[in-house]
Formats: sequence, structure tokens, C-alpha cells
Amino acid sequence: MQRTRAWRTYTGGAKLNSFFGQPDICDSHYPEEWILSVVEARNVGRPQTDPPEGLSLVADSGLSFRDLLASAPERLLGKKHVGKFGTSLGVLVKLIDSAERLTIQVHPTRKAAQELFNSPFGKTECWHILGGREINGEKPCIYFGFKPGITAGYWKDVFEKQNIPAMLDCLHRFNVKPGDTFLIEGGIPHAIGAGCFLIEIQEPTDYTIRTERVTPAGLTIADEGCHQGLGFDRMFDCFSYEGISREETEEKWKINRNGNCIISLERSACFELNEITINNSYELTGDGGFLGIFILEGKGTVSDSDASYPVQKGNQLFIAASAEKVTFATFTPMHILTFKGPK
Repeated sequence: MQRTRAWRTYTGGAKLNSFFGQPDICDSHYPEEWILSVVEARNVGRPQTDPPEGLSLVADSGLSFRDLLASAPERLLGKKHVGKFGTSLGVLVKLIDSAERLTIQVHPTRKAAQELFNSPFGKTECWHILGGREINGEKPCIYFGFKPGITAGYWKDVFEKQNIPAMLDCLHRFNVKPGDTFLIEGGIPHAIGAGCFLIEIQEPTDYTIRTERVTPAGLTIADEGCHQGLGFDRMFDCFSYEGISREETEEKWKINRNGNCIISLERSACFELNEITINNSYELTGDGGFLGIFILEGKGTVSDSDASYPVQKGNQLFIAASAEKVTFATFTPMHILTFKGPK
């Protein structure tokens, strides 16, 4: 699959450039790498592109990954998956490198997404911290979840006044380090802080409700970029106003890794993410469902019953539901991320 960078309202991406071995290590408005994406980026006011921005392209073909899946859905995704979710993967994975704090935002639950956007998917997501950097002397952090006592009326008031310090004070702040993992369900307000380098796994939509009308770097966000077409009154229906303490927030939403499993489908109800270390060889056996793979580190080959293909750091692979077995062999030790969508 070809690489897919997406434009966003915030800046970053220098660590992405370094990760992929690019000579340009400057930050820009392309701070995200979308992996095996069948989702179009929602960038209000940006000119349309062909193919639409955000969609992954199959290497050396010009064909979008979305069109490829539509060409043979049951073979590629599995009959059971197609019966429930059609030709959507049901999941999207991103690499994110933030040079500034993202605007305070929220994503809809599945129920809200169905009611407000006529979408079967909301945007529950999970952040797994890979690394970071200090920005202006501040360590990487995230803002996440309402503190106790925050009401819808107060939240609307600080929004109307655009009192950003008051907005941030409504949320818990956590410093983060490599290996930390947080589940962010739809309805929970949040913001990735400056200096975070992470992998995000999420439901396959780009519905983002923002409460800041100007980004920390000074970019004005169009009204629809804030409310996503809902209007400024209705967008507050996307928030859950159940505030809990910092300790309860961490206990409820910080995920403890279990072996290779970073987050399980049982825990998220939406997706699964695993990290596997391969020193010599490793065999993945098909279970009737598809599998997405991203190579975090190393170099080697991946083989099926027909052929063997070279793979290295930064490659993204799609293993079809019809595949019975694939085998990895390493030239240097490999770390791979595997991910699945809902069942």
C-alpha cells in the first residue's frame, strides 16, 4: 500500500518524516499518516482531490484501497464481515506526531453518529504512545475527560466566551510516556498535547467536534469545522457530561497491556491492536477474517502459498480473509503491529 499523509488543522509530522527516513524533518500541516484507509478526510474548506484525501492507494496501481475491497469483498474481508459491515474495514489506524496541542474536541458515540450523521460508526479511539519530544520545554501530555461538576451549561458558556484556559481546566491532564495506552470512547472530551508521537486505532470516521475556534498556532477554524454541519447548539449533544476524578479516569480508561495485546476487541468493543516481536520467523494462521499489519521496526520477508515479498520498517500490509497462512522471516529483528476491526 502507498503511504497516505493527511492535512489537519494542527501542525506536526517531523517525527513521521524521520521515522520514514525522509530528509525533510520540518513540521507542517501533514502530521498524520493514515494506514489502510478507506476513509475520506473531512477538511472543511480544503479543495477536493482525486482520489479524495485520506484514502489509501494500492501500490503501483492508482487504485484506491476502498475500490479494491469493493471488487472482491467476501474474499478480502470475509463473508461474515461483509454481511455486518459491508465493504468498510470497520477500523482506521493512524500514526500521529503533534508539534502543537490539538484543539479540544469530542467524537460521537455510535448511537449519536447514527442519529446525527446517519453513520453506523462513531469514533471511539485508542492512543498508544510510541514516543515524544519536548515542545517549548513541556513534556508530552494529553487532556482527557471532564472533571467532576462540569455541566452542559458551563461548558457552553466557556465555549461562547472562547475561554481556552477555562476549557482546559475542565479536563484532566496526564503526562505520557512510551507504552502508555488510553481508550477514548465517543462522547469523552479530549486533546492530544504537543510533542506526542503515537499510533491511534479508531472507528472508521472523521467526525470531529471542536470547541476552539482558533488553534493554538493561530489557525482560524471554519464554523462547520467546529460543528461538522450540526450547528453550534446541537454539537453539544455529542458530549458526555459525566465527570469523574483524575484517579477514576486513569483507572477506567488507561489500558494495561497484556502480552502482545495492546487493546482487545473485548475491551474496546470496536477494534483490536497487537504488537509482535519477531527475531527469526513467525507464522500467522488465518481465522476467516482480514488482518492489517504495520511494520514498526526491522526488515525481512513475508510469504504466502504463492510468493515471498520484501518488507521493512514503515510498510503496511493487508492480509485477506481468504489467506490460510502467512510467514514472516527476518533479516533484522522486526516489531509489527497487527490490527482488526469489529466482529
